[in-house]
Order: sequence, then structure tokens, then C-alpha cells
Amino acid sequence: MIGYLVRRVATAVAVLWAAYTLTFIVLYLLPGDPITTMASGGLDGEPLTPEAIEALKVRYGLDQPLIVQYGHRLAEAVRGDLGTSIQTGQDVRGAILDALPSTLQVALAGLLFAVLVGGGLALAATSTRLRWLRQVLMALPSLAVSLPVFWVGLMLVQVFSFGLHWLPSTGANGPAALVLPAITLGLPMGALIAQVLAKSMDTALAEPYVGTARAKGVGERDVHLRHALRNAAIPALTVLGYVAGNLLAGTVVVETVFTRPGLGRLTVQAVGVQDIPLVQGIVIFASLVFVGVNLLVDLIYPVLDPRIATGVPA
Repeated sequence: MIGYLVRRVATAVAVLWAAYTLTFIVLYLLPGDPITTMASGGLDGEPLTPEAIEALKVRYGLDQPLIVQYGHRLAEAVRGDLGTSIQTGQDVRGAILDALPSTLQVALAGLLFAVLVGGGLALAATSTRLRWLRQVLMALPSLAVSLPVFWVGLMLVQVFSFGLHWLPSTGANGPAALVLPAITLGLPMGALIAQVLAKSMDTALAEPYVGTARAKGVGERDVHLRHALRNAAIPALTVLGYVAGNLLAGTVVVETVFTRPGLGRLTVQAVGVQDIPLVQGIVIFASLVFVGVNLLVDLIYPVLDPRIATGVPA
């Protein structure tokens, strides 16, 4: 178990380093830079003098060779110092923490919607004895996955905000403003969970132990929930780790469509002006969430199936 944990932690550290490095390279390969944007008056409305441009480059270390900048920023990130936003002058960590609560609301609500809808749909499809109903239920996830997230959001706004006037279309005031963004974010994720869980349930229900349980008189409900679901949960749990890690990426579209404050809109603004410290800080945070969730999933695996930690083949 200790060796299993060490391998997973080492993988997590490698993923964080790779995400930081790739972000650094991509941002510096883009044409222009934040200082050029400021010099043209793109941030404060007034062009900067050559002296001011040079002073800003020295202040943010942009006058140094690329490899030196990378090493300096990486060392600071390891110490927990994410730098200062070039656009606003605010501490990057503070900017992320200020935007985080609103994003967490949408992400957690979307995750809850995805788990409930995806899990419920998979259980309903695999438990019904009506062939036509099963086919209909199994077709719904494929349809939901194929729909663009921004289109789903716009359609929900059109129907429930502009048409029925039930829910607000923008803002972040109150629980009602959270409903449409959560559905938009959670719908494709729930469809993915439903697809994987339904297939795993079909496989588990065909195993001999299920036949044995039925022969002993165990009801179908207990067969599904107590016997088949535990074994079918491992592939679905893998997808759930992927889903949870990618919820923050989905908030970029959702917060833009519904005009909500949060990390998504902050990311769009930072990329637009090439605010390198802020973009890298957000990427590091998102990577930490992704790695943390997947590490937690990896640690849950041995609880469901001890053979995973010991390396014993199934």
C-alpha cells in the first residue's frame, strides 16, 4: 500500500510540473506580451514611455533570458509564491481566492447534478425489463455528450429565462441563479458517467456471483445496489475523477455564457492580455484540483478492490 501511494504521489508531482512547464512555453510562444499591451494603452488607456516599458520589463523579470525566467518562476511557485498580476498588480493567490467561491458553487452544483442524473440514468436503464425503455434511456447520454456546452446554456436561457421567466439568465445572486449554470456544466459530465456506469453494470450483472445471488432469492434491487454496483463503480469512479478535475475548465464557458464572476471569467481576461503570472497561477490551481481529485480516487480504488494495491490480477 505504501509503494502504491508513493507511485501515485510521484505521478501527481510530475503532472503538476508538466502542466506548469507547458503553460510557460505556450504563453511565451504567443505573439506580443503584456508589456506591449500596456505600452499601446490596452490596460490603462494611456501609452507608456520607453523608460516605463523598460522599468516594467525589469520589474516582472521579462528582460531576462527565457530559461532564467522559467527557473525563477518555477522556484517561486514551489515556495508557494505565484507572483503578481501584471494587469491589476494584485497578488495572484489573492486574486484566485477572491474568484474561487463563486466557481466552487457552480462546480459543486454541477458535479452533484452529474452524479445524480448520470448514476440514476444508468441504474434505471440497467434495471428496467422494458427493452424499448432501455434503448431510449441508453440513447440519452450519447445525445447529451454531443451537445456543445455553450449551446446548451443558450437554449436553457432562451427557454427558462426569456420564455418561461422562471430563472435568471445572468448574475450570481441567490440559489436560483445557480440552477441553469449547474445544469449546463453537469449535463455532459452526467452523460459520460451514465455511459460508463451502465456498461459496467451490464458486465457486472452477467457475472456468476450475480446469478448465485439471484438463485438464493436476493431481490433485483439488492442485486443492483449491493452486489453489482460495487464492482461496477470502479470504472465509473475513474470517470468521476476526470469529471471533477475538468469542472473548473468547464466554468470558463459557463461563467461567460451566464455572466457570472469566477475563475472562468478571470482566466478569459488574463489570457486576453497575456497576464502570464495570473494565467500560470490559475493553471497550477486547476492542476492541483485535478491531481488531488484523481489521487483521492486512486486511494479509494484499494478500498473497493484490494487487488489493485497488491498487484494481484483480477
